[in-house]
Amino acid sequence: MKYISGDELAQMMKSDKIANQDYLVVDVRDDDFAGGNIKNAVNLPSRQFNMGVYNLVQKSVDVKVMVFHCALSQMRGPKAARIYEETRNNLNLGQDKPQEVYVLTHGFTQFQQKFKDDPELVVDWDKEVWENAEDWS
Repeated sequence: MKYISGDELAQMMKSDKIANQDYLVVDVRDDDFAGGNIKNAVNLPSRQFNMGVYNLVQKSVDVKVMVFHCALSQMRGPKAARIYEETRNNLNLGQDKPQEVYVLTHGFTQFQQKFKDDPELVVDWDKEVWENAEDWS
């Protein structure tokens, strides 16, 4: 499993790379998706991921970099990245098109802490949700 830091992702997003073409961020958070997300991220909740992964593989066959994450990228994000890679390989899609698959280190929780005030990186951020986030543990 390969990881990408929040700083590396932010740098990619602010470069000349094009979202959904050069890179795609896949957010697999479920109910905890509320309160903000990475700009242009696709939300495919973990509880629906197995049903949606086939379509995701088909739609992202030409995307060069895939980045998966959940809140902390400890369970759901890495699992989704693994399932995505396995599905892509099993379907023999895009074998002639190199694609890098990453997991966002420390997930959206750390990403939003650092970049919540940057509208090029985080959208729909809600202060109240994150003030109450400590209650989630």
